[in-house]
Amino acid sequence: MTRKSHAIADRMALLDASGIRKVFDLAAKLTDPINLSIGQPDFDVPPAVKQAAIDAIRAGKNKYTQTQGTEELRADLAEACCKEFGWRDPYRGAVFGERGYLVTSGTSGALMLALLTLVNPGDEVVFMDPYFVMYAHLVNLCGGTCVLVSTYDDFRPDIDRLASAITDRTRLLIINSPSNPTGAVYTEGELRQIADVAARRDLLVVSDEIYNLFCYDFPYVSMVSVYDNTLLMRGFSKSYAMTGWRIGWCTGPAAILEKMTMLQQYSFVCAPSMAQEAARVAMHADMSAEVAAYKKKRDMVAEALGGSMGLVTPAGAFYAFCPAPGGDATAFVSKAIASNVLIIPGNVFSSRDTHFRLSYATSDDKLARGLEVLVKLAKG
Repeated sequence: MTRKSHAIADRMALLDASGIRKVFDLAAKLTDPINLSIGQPDFDVPPAVKQAAIDAIRAGKNKYTQTQGTEELRADLAEACCKEFGWRDPYRGAVFGERGYLVTSGTSGALMLALLTLVNPGDEVVFMDPYFVMYAHLVNLCGGTCVLVSTYDDFRPDIDRLASAITDRTRLLIINSPSNPTGAVYTEGELRQIADVAARRDLLVVSDEIYNLFCYDFPYVSMVSVYDNTLLMRGFSKSYAMTGWRIGWCTGPAAILEKMTMLQQYSFVCAPSMAQEAARVAMHADMSAEVAAYKKKRDMVAEALGGSMGLVTPAGAFYAFCPAPGGDATAFVSKAIASNVLIIPGNVFSSRDTHFRLSYATSDDKLARGLEVLVKLAKG
């Protein structure tokens, strides 16, 4: 019998343990697995960024910052946005023209703050399928309804499907480009079509751009550059290997950022102070060599799995979403794990279980060995 004092809130029934975490837990029990499941870079934080954090700690910058982030980092972010997007409004504290800035505990923290701020019970939140696993769980936690727009089999946004998914109950649209798990990157033309659909309903778009530096085949275009009513989210975890530092940021309509900041005050309080100092240095780090190395890894994956397994070549991030032989991803993943290769079944990210996600954020040697195993398993 469960003690009354140990009763769990009903909302927790809307969540389950991440399928990714289950694979991580399994990995801990294997001896030297070929881990193609984990979504974090295998390179290290740039030395200058490490030193900036060390210097900040030694200088006593270990206390709370302003809830919205240090004045210096927010000014740097505003300057970077001005340069990238051609904005000209002067920066005034937290507000840049009509836009606010908020430094968050990772992009995941920004997503939680945004959805809790914006979504009422019964509101519909539209996003593409496949999707980053956190979207569905956070929407459910808020009492909202997930509306999935299929992008199978090429993972491009179908504008007609998107338009028909939006109703009077739609509260917002989430897009993720470059995408986790598919690696798809939307073109400027596709983003403009999405913007047209959103504009018809005066709909807010949340643009999750945590992988923005990892775009391999054409110049990256942000949603905010084509649609002003966008809540832009980026971070330092993936591009600078700062996954454990929990440092992200967002910018969007000032009225929304003001409420998100208030919610952060009563939840995360602020992003880590020393990480904020280091982020200012990371913004100027040259990561071109790392991006080039990951493009090479992408090409290895595309060559190995494109012809043999029908993989649609990913254009960004560091994931491939590959059709599973026989159409049963869970069954194929079980075989791969039995062969000491860790990958993630597609049903973690999708209403379907026909594909598996592979992360190529590992050494070239391990990646080559893992791909060899997967191809052999596919051949039976």
